[in-house]
Amino acid sequence: MADYDLVVRGGNVADGTGAAIKEADIAVKDGRIAAVGKVSGQGAEEIGAKGLLVTPGFVDIHTHYDGQATWDSHLQPSSWHGVTTAVMGNCGVGFAPVKVEDRQRLIELMEGVEDIPGAALDEGLNWSWESFGQYLDALEAKPRDMDLGAQLPHGALRVFVMGERAARLEEATPAEVAEMRALTAEAMRAGALGFSTSRTLNHRTVKGDPTPSLRASEAELMGIALGMKDAGRGVIEFISDFNTPNPETEFEMLDRLLTASGRPFSVSLAQAHSRPDGWRRLLGLVEGLAAKGHSAKAQVAPRPIGVLQGLQASRIPFSMCAAYKAIQHKSVAERLAIMRDPAFRAQILKEANEPLRSEMAARLTDFDRMFPLGDPPNYEPAQDSSLGARARRENRDPREVVYDYLIEGEGKNFIFAPFANFAAFNLDCCSEMMQSPHTLIGLGDGGAHVGLISDGSYPTYLLQHWGRDRKHGRLDLAWLVKRHTQDNAKAVGLGDRGVVAVGKKADLNVIDFDRLRVEAPVMKWDLPAGGKRLLQRATGYRATVVSGAVTYRDGEATGALPGKLVRGARAA
Repeated sequence: MADYDLVVRGGNVADGTGAAIKEADIAVKDGRIAAVGKVSGQGAEEIGAKGLLVTPGFVDIHTHYDGQATWDSHLQPSSWHGVTTAVMGNCGVGFAPVKVEDRQRLIELMEGVEDIPGAALDEGLNWSWESFGQYLDALEAKPRDMDLGAQLPHGALRVFVMGERAARLEEATPAEVAEMRALTAEAMRAGALGFSTSRTLNHRTVKGDPTPSLRASEAELMGIALGMKDAGRGVIEFISDFNTPNPETEFEMLDRLLTASGRPFSVSLAQAHSRPDGWRRLLGLVEGLAAKGHSAKAQVAPRPIGVLQGLQASRIPFSMCAAYKAIQHKSVAERLAIMRDPAFRAQILKEANEPLRSEMAARLTDFDRMFPLGDPPNYEPAQDSSLGARARRENRDPREVVYDYLIEGEGKNFIFAPFANFAAFNLDCCSEMMQSPHTLIGLGDGGAHVGLISDGSYPTYLLQHWGRDRKHGRLDLAWLVKRHTQDNAKAVGLGDRGVVAVGKKADLNVIDFDRLRVEAPVMKWDLPAGGKRLLQRATGYRATVVSGAVTYRDGEATGALPGKLVRGARAA
């Protein structure tokens, strides 16, 4: 009879603490790590890991699987990238609590903010819940390939309490604030990991309306924060433009919220190309909160934030042109045939030279920040590899170069168009952000922006690029593992995971580090109602283990579905 359920033999263990990598065996019993070191006993199952990197399972604190998790047991693409715990309900959007009459409003909000097809949500969501606790019950009933935690989204909470008035951005009454406080406490006690809100104009419904939480008053936010204090649990997640009226004023409000509630806090942070050093000001304000004794962090990304444009994607640089709008509903093959017609090409290029009328149009025509994504994909491309630079070398109009690139490769080419974290055409700002003790690595948005981005591959990219492939400024591999395991787990109160140590949850990755690679994204039409989404696999994961069960071998699902709903914080 076997001594253990699983033994991983002789791997190079990066244990999640940042300690030096060392060779060790790991024994697993009843879903927990039972021994680390030289294990003499036998496992019912054994994985030979000699020469391979062994890490804790990755903890992704910023995803949007709120809809997908209700119909899909495989939370891909994240589970292809070693993620064993995902946290959703970010950016103030989600599907609970909800009244019957507001279901469509929440779908429109998610479709607009997170680019998840409304038709897929319409068909995929069974709406077997009203309260947040009932939503958690629905999630708990479905087995899946990783653990999943949910946050209470402000947009859904506000609409539930205020109805149409929430969408009109009206101020909550004292009675409505009191109701939000009570519902927040109820959600935290039911198992929410935290609360999230959005205060950015970038977040809009599919109809173009602002997110309901955009101008929520301090009194409303205070009521919600006090609801978390009432329950004694939960983290606060913020995304904001920090312009009401300025960052300092908004952080003074945050100071008051955190002082009153005593809850941990994180905020999204990226480098805006229009203000390349502005992120340092915001990070300094986060550091100021920490200096006052608050648990405050900024969530940052390990690569540029941008969109993928192409005929398969939701957008191309000519999406604003009337001629293209007339054919955008057609299939890729149909559009490709039309776009190969010289007369149509001439018309598009003529329209593309008309004066720009919006910030989005300007972003769509920043040709010096449009790069062929390539295979393997390059997320730190050289400045002279842009399509704008190519046009100058060839003495051609950049619109012609972009157009011709789009119709090459049977319309499967993607243009990588970064709009944040790439002002200097390198990732030095990301390196600086990641190395701050006041940041967390997140913002991958797994499950969201499915027609425009594929950043659920961040965990793989973090190790591949920063730990191995970057020509200069590489970072210590053990430290990188710690950033996406122990640090993230601790930030959301999950002290039972993120470290390879006796008694911890047996979530592990066995990785052929020399072969670790992010593959090129591909478009699949596999969402409910035939909705499309970008998917991106990885090479090099020999095995992923959740609660002691092998869920993936060499990138393929084993059929094991040990993933559970995580209700609330877990003690170390």
